[in-house]
This record gives sequence, C-alpha cells and structure tokens, in this order.
Amino acid sequence: MKKLVSIIGDAIVDDDSNKKAFAYAMGKALVDNGYRVVSGGMGGVMQAAFEGARASEFYQDGDTIAILPYFDRTKSNGFADIVIATGLDLYRNIIVANSDAVIAVGGGAGTLCELSTAWTLKRLILAFEDGDGWSAKIAGKRLDYRIRYEQIEEDKVFGVKNADEAIAVLERYIGQYNDYHQGIKP
Repeated sequence: MKKLVSIIGDAIVDDDSNKKAFAYAMGKALVDNGYRVVSGGMGGVMQAAFEGARASEFYQDGDTIAILPYFDRTKSNGFADIVIATGLDLYRNIIVANSDAVIAVGGGAGTLCELSTAWTLKRLILAFEDGDGWSAKIAGKRLDYRIRYEQIEEDKVFGVKNADEAIAVLERYIGQYNDYHQGIKP
C-alpha cells in the first residue's frame, strides 16, 4: 500500500514564488517515489502539489486526494483524483494531518492548526525552510516538550530546502513514525 503524504500551506501563492515551485517539485517527487499526495484540495500550495504529482511519469489515477472543507465536491482545485467533501470547515484539518507524513510550505493559522494536529497525532513532519509562514518558523524545532518516540533521538519538525532533501528525510524516517495517537496524556 502506498504511503500518504499531506502537503499543506498557503491557499494563495504567486505564480513565480519559491513556495509554488517547491510544492510542485514536491508533488512530483512524491509520486516519482511511490507516495500518494493528500491536501486540502484548494488553490496555492495545494494545487501546485497536485499539478506536480500529475506531472510525474509514474502518476496513476488515485495519486492525488483532496480533503475539502466544503460539502460541495466541485469546489476542489480540479487536480484531485479523489475528492472527499467533508463539510467540516476547518475541522477537516485533522483528517489532512493524519497522513503518514506532513510537509508544510509557508502557511498561516490553518497550516499551524494542521501542524499542531500532526504533531499530536505523532506524524512525521517536514517544513520548507526557504520562505515565510509557519513552515520557516518551525523548521528544525520541536512543537512541545512531550517525547513522542523514545527511539527517535532527533524527533522534531525536519527542515528541508528542496524536494530531494524531503525525499531523503521521508525514506529515512517514515517507517519509524508508525505509532498512533492514543488520547491526550500529561
């Protein structure tokens, strides 16, 4: 079974931005390496990631999955193979964050919510360092004091500068981030 990797971040990005370029390259690299791409299914970083996924020579139907905040399936960015219209508004962020890994690209408060949720759910988290938003602020840091995995000495949000670095982190760590949230503990 293919692993799911969520790409989260800004819903609006400039066409010539480094965030859009990274999200596109990341989507393509994920599919090139046998992963499926999940996002919130809207524009900006999410759309660029799906466009990149579809540009892979290994792309197959089902490789892009949108978890929409709306009830209306037609409001997806048009590049999703599977569209799940949750109607949950921002509460759908927990579904997006529960992939095998999460990659943040920029982002505001919605992205921060997804990052915090992914941390609590014990997911592997990567953050694009080269830009603004929450991904640049938290790259290389832990989100709180809790020990999520005793066997992973450097458990943190892994900062990455390009898709190749991200794939290397995924390949090294994704198999180690295999525990699931069992409820909030002190």
